[in-house]
Amino acid sequence: MKSDMYSKHAQEYDLAVQDNVYNAHLERPSLQAMLDDMNGLDILDLGCGTGVYPQFLIEQGAAKVTCFDVSEQMVAIVNSKFGDRVMAYSQDLSNGLPKEVSNTTDVIICPLVIHYIEDLPALFKEVYRVLKPGGYMVFSTHHPFADFECSHSGNYFERELVKEVWDTVGQPVDVMFYRRSLTEIMDAITTNSLAVTQVSEGQVSEQVKQISMKHYDYLSKNPNFIFVKCRKLF
Repeated sequence: MKSDMYSKHAQEYDLAVQDNVYNAHLERPSLQAMLDDMNGLDILDLGCGTGVYPQFLIEQGAAKVTCFDVSEQMVAIVNSKFGDRVMAYSQDLSNGLPKEVSNTTDVIICPLVIHYIEDLPALFKEVYRVLKPGGYMVFSTHHPFADFECSHSGNYFERELVKEVWDTVGQPVDVMFYRRSLTEIMDAITTNSLAVTQVSEGQVSEQVKQISMKHYDYLSKNPNFIFVKCRKLF
């Protein structure tokens, strides 16, 4: 799902996520904590944004990093940052991973992306296809409990397309995403023969105290994202 946040405002977004509360001090450290040794591995970054995770993966010794994002503007920023150190191209994950070869990937990361995709079973079917046996995926997404506050139907189990206004880039931008239950997320994974091996609700960094005590107090007491690790066993 395309948004001006990640296209028209790509440069501003790149600056904003380097050291902000939700991305830099909650999402990234929580997801990175779920990763095993990256040295020598072939890794896919689904929804790479402007390339914060590729830098981390390179520093951790990944042998090959392939990045893609629906936003051509984001991909252009990644290419300008890394050149031939990564492979980066534009791809709508709603259409699968058609350029990726089956059984070739050690690890897939997917930070804060799946809430933009309506058909999750189709995505996880592709995840299973491209992972090597024993390979795994880690992803983060909106916490279903937190997103229920956005519900118009009042039915937790009903998937809903939600429209909100975010100020991530310093000005209001409309963003649309899917609110869904934890059951729907788990079913999309397990019906595609992936085993859930770890679930986390994240932990906000102590550094946020220096940025905003209000945000630290809230995020240390309330769930905002959920983090899942799932493995292809065979």
